[in-house]
Amino acid sequence: MDFTRGARLALTSLALSLTVSVGNAHAAPQGTTILVMGDSLSAEYGLARGTGWVALLEKRLQAEKISAQVVNASISGETTAGGVSRLPALLKQHHPSQVIIELGANDALRGLALAATQNNLVSMAKASKAEGARVVVVGMQVPPNFGKRYTMDFAALFPKVAQSESAALVPFFLKGVADRADARDWFQADGMHPLAKAHPVILENVWPVLKPLLLGGVQR
Repeated sequence: MDFTRGARLALTSLALSLTVSVGNAHAAPQGTTILVMGDSLSAEYGLARGTGWVALLEKRLQAEKISAQVVNASISGETTAGGVSRLPALLKQHHPSQVIIELGANDALRGLALAATQNNLVSMAKASKAEGARVVVVGMQVPPNFGKRYTMDFAALFPKVAQSESAALVPFFLKGVADRADARDWFQADGMHPLAKAHPVILENVWPVLKPLLLGGVQR
């Protein structure tokens, strides 16, 4: 074999090796399934299909070549109690490796006891972990008109659940949307559901917390 031909073969082999390495750099464990348990904020309420943050998450996974299936089990109007009742069957059906819990806002709107909301979130986290899934708790906040004490206690229960269950935490789901000076321009006419333009921002709140779990990172 002459030197030129040998060098070409060596370079070709190296290029293929690098291609394989890069292609597998973001490979999630085989059989990765992300289960999203949410309410209307995750169910594309008032939006064109494919424009909500969960649909954008699927596109992000494809763009970053992370092999994972997304099951969106979100329902408009869902409460934490509804999530607790539906979750066991969903865990058995889909065997998720990650469970994102985006619930609690409707509990507040219905005036449900904070202790009940916290207990329900804990129950969902425990059930998910018992099936081998890693959990992401999505933090929510309510407007000041709910009262200072309730507002503070409601926001605080999500970090408490995440800490007690060793789950990952998205500090505030609507950061960069609900806390903007022009927030009203980012919501639908009801003032409760974000417009499509807000959902890429929402995804950016979730993605940095979820991605390490997909790639086998340490859950915080």
